[in-house]
Amino acid sequence: MLNYIDTRQGTNNQYTYSNGNALPYTGVPFGMNHFVVQTNNEGSWFFNPNDRVFQGIRLTHQPSPWMGDFAHFLMTPIADDKIRGSVFTCQSSYRPEEAIFKPHYLKVKQQRYNITTELVPSTYGAAMRMKYNSGQQAGFVLNVNNISEFRLDAAQRRLTGYVSNFAGCHDDGFRMYVAMSFSKDIDLATTGYYNKEGQFFPEIAFGGVDQHAVIRFKDCERDVLEVKLATSFISLEQSELNLARELNTSLDERKELAAQAWNHYLNKIRVTHPNEEYMRTFYTCLYRMFLFPQKFYELDANMEPVHYDTTARSVKKGILYTNNGFWDTYRTVYPLYSIIAPKEYEEMLEGFLNSYRETGFLPKWLSPDERGLMPGTLIDAVIADAAAKGLAPHLMPELLEAMLTAATTQSGKDCYGRQGTMDYIQYGYVPNTYHESVNHTLDYAYSDYCISRVADVLGRSDVADQYRQSALNYKNIFDTETGFMRAKDPNGQFRPDFSDTSWGLDYAEGSAWQTSFAVFQDFQGLIEEYGSKERFFDKITELCNKAPDFDVRGYGFEIHEMSEMAAIDYGQLAISNQPSFHIPYLFNYVGQPASSQVVIKQLMSNLFNSGFNGFPGDEDNGSMSGWYVFSSMGFYPVCPGSNEYVLGIPLFDSVSIELPNGKQMLIHTDNNNPQSNFVANVQLEGQDYTKLYITHEDILAGKSLDFRLGLAPSYRSYSPDELPFSISKK
Repeated sequence: MLNYIDTRQGTNNQYTYSNGNALPYTGVPFGMNHFVVQTNNEGSWFFNPNDRVFQGIRLTHQPSPWMGDFAHFLMTPIADDKIRGSVFTCQSSYRPEEAIFKPHYLKVKQQRYNITTELVPSTYGAAMRMKYNSGQQAGFVLNVNNISEFRLDAAQRRLTGYVSNFAGCHDDGFRMYVAMSFSKDIDLATTGYYNKEGQFFPEIAFGGVDQHAVIRFKDCERDVLEVKLATSFISLEQSELNLARELNTSLDERKELAAQAWNHYLNKIRVTHPNEEYMRTFYTCLYRMFLFPQKFYELDANMEPVHYDTTARSVKKGILYTNNGFWDTYRTVYPLYSIIAPKEYEEMLEGFLNSYRETGFLPKWLSPDERGLMPGTLIDAVIADAAAKGLAPHLMPELLEAMLTAATTQSGKDCYGRQGTMDYIQYGYVPNTYHESVNHTLDYAYSDYCISRVADVLGRSDVADQYRQSALNYKNIFDTETGFMRAKDPNGQFRPDFSDTSWGLDYAEGSAWQTSFAVFQDFQGLIEEYGSKERFFDKITELCNKAPDFDVRGYGFEIHEMSEMAAIDYGQLAISNQPSFHIPYLFNYVGQPASSQVVIKQLMSNLFNSGFNGFPGDEDNGSMSGWYVFSSMGFYPVCPGSNEYVLGIPLFDSVSIELPNGKQMLIHTDNNNPQSNFVANVQLEGQDYTKLYITHEDILAGKSLDFRLGLAPSYRSYSPDELPFSISKK
């Protein structure tokens, strides 16, 4: 499956417009480091696939350009004495069309130096091979932004040290330790560092702020240099231990191991279609779902997991993960893990529980520690989905305690827990004295449902009943006159001068159109608030058909999500951002699946591809890739925690899912052609199937799912038990 993947999917971006805002990561699944070709020095947007400049290979931990990077450095092979250490003086042209960008392998030829560089990743480091062929002395430049300290041991051909740079961290002394080994002797006469003024100092120790190390080698002008590196967030000794575990494995052996690591996941879902572009898009999206979260723990000398706790600023035992924004990933990434990677899911939960133990709150956005961005505490959905599916039962009592802590306690620091917790408890909504109050209210109501699900699993009926009731708090901000969720002041009055296309202020990265349907736990209740299923149907139809207008009033300027919604021209269905992911499936809740089917097929067919412009908006931590992966298989987890997946329309002729219990689920689609935009018939396990959802139990049982597509929509009446889950479903 790796042959289908080019990691440059969705990497043609700038801060004003996103075609994915992705980076071409080379790494192993959930590895501690990623490696990316750097083509420019423009902050977080340091790669563009159309650039023809190679500045080096960047070891990076950037989960999103909006989060920034941490613990990063740039490695640039050189064969030229006309440099001054800076990135600009070292860079070279390269031919992107000849380079290889794979999940497990990177290969680039620098035209200026006639150097071909290969890189293969491992969990804690990488192996590199540089073929020099210019006749000039071979060199290797290490560019580090901010603080660093390194030392060469020429006799051992080793470089060790640390970097300290980050976009945000609670520990202002946070470091990543590095150990490198070289296969050639180091020439100390020409090795040293350049300061930021471009002055060269022949030294074996270098460091400080913005210094650039240049290591040159003997007898390598037309030869091969091999470099192995490992990193650690624990200590220099741990980085050397991580390196020692890699030294006896060649680059070619490591390449095979990295390929096996990727194929372990990629082979779990096999799809077929005569259009190979669909295959490339699917598997590249699937690859992106296993990049994050990243391991933030290492194995000590006894092979026991240890990690660095940035709160206590000390090393602790146990699992830890980082680089994940749960506002994005709860929707698609973790539901997929529940199907094909449940053991990894359980380990991640253990890591997130350790975050709670160390900070007092469950994480919201980790990079490397809590950044506190985006509304809600949506890790609650990750926990509830696991609990409902029987995962990590031994962790659930403490995870429920952690969920209740956020629901009942106001942290003294804005980055932790819920905002406006006490006001939400008092009023049943978050008042408009808080930024993005509508999103906070809706997210807390959904989190309350998630608490009730975990409490149900644990037999805590009192807690379950209480939070199932508060999960209906979304009704407190619903305006029956306009049909939108609206911000209220502490006196219960809606904010005046309402505009349904105004972004920001009360809404996060959207307007009332994109926000008002975030009632995953109770669409039946929302339909009742509308007064009839006909009115609800008319509203979401209007959403799809309304011009993609927007008002910048709440932000004061146009943000890239507005631009993307307007550019793709799919009405107010801003599939470019996570709050809209579930909206195409909502027609099912009023028994009108044909409308969902045609919308979903158009989105899949027209807005996703395997190229540089591969996504209609930010591909955050695998979440948008997950929308495509699920939707193309024919079902989608609208409400994590419910154990249901709402049916859509499959893109592929066949899908085979390898399940953790040894069974297989087979999905087959007949009459699958571009003009068939509707599902004419569905069978589950060979029997006609009329429900508009399947269950997690259906999937794990390996029940076959067969679709027949048709040219025209079919209409019928649906009984309540055929409609997807809602708290209020009778």
